Amino acid sequence: MPPKYFSTRGHLLVCQGPNCQARGSVLLQKALWNHLERSSLAYYKRGGSVRLTESGCLGACSFGPTLCVYRHRNGALEEGWYAAVDFPLAVQIAGALHEEAALPGEGKYGPE
Repeated sequence: MPPKYFSTRGHLLVCQGPNCQARGSVLLQKALWNHLERSSLAYYKRGGSVRLTESGCLGACSFGPTLCVYRHRNGALEEGWYAAVDFPLAVQIAGALHEEAALPGEGKYGPE
């Protein structure tokens, strides 16, 4: 029997490289996971749609915690790269994914 497939509206990756960990990425990952669970936004919950994964270095080592987001939108792959992410911003990004809304501009860097 194949594994169960859970559809998602987006994928969040939280950097767990040493510089981001020194700036709080471990706590950010845990707090965001708890928020997704309690709010039923986690991809495996009924009505949930957001996947959250720990990541290796995302390259903004001096500006962590760093978060990257991917999703399919309007027939194309959209990505967003965020530096100096705090919990309120992470919640805002996750909410935008779930609602299929525009990603926030605050803290965004990298390719447009």
